[in-house]
Amino acid sequence: MLKIIAIGIWVSIATLGSFYGVMVWQSGKSVAVEQGDYFGKLEKVRTNIVSVPIISKGKISGYVLVDFIFLADANALKQMTVPAKLIVADEAFRAIYVGSLRDFERLERYDLAGLTKKMQDGANKRFGAKVIRDVLIDSINYVPKSQLRAGARRKK
Repeated sequence: MLKIIAIGIWVSIATLGSFYGVMVWQSGKSVAVEQGDYFGKLEKVRTNIVSVPIISKGKISGYVLVDFIFLADANALKQMTVPAKLIVADEAFRAIYVGSLRDFERLERYDLAGLTKKMQDGANKRFGAKVIRDVLIDSINYVPKSQLRAGARRKK
């Protein structure tokens, strides 16, 4: 019985000693985190939903509804007098409305990477500096005109 108690005490001391040794050994090391672009320098901004009419054969065939999130230089955003999300939303509208790829009935064929790159480049050109670092698509939907509800826009 005395041997079992002695073995239990010995195992406890060995476990606590090894734990203490590891803590002392690790306390001297510091974890170095590399400060990249996505670490505190950028701010995430969500645009309002952009609604773009799609015109086919002289008539509105439907609407594209897109919600974007963009990452921008936090310092530059604070210095702007015009909200950056307005410029990005305008660039989105222009890129979709004027763009040559307008087959929104087959969205799987649409070049989304090209759309976000065009928006980023256009907005940065208007800002005169590289403010927008990345444009992300939160959601994209195409609603044919036949699926719109009558009277959805009633005056309040």
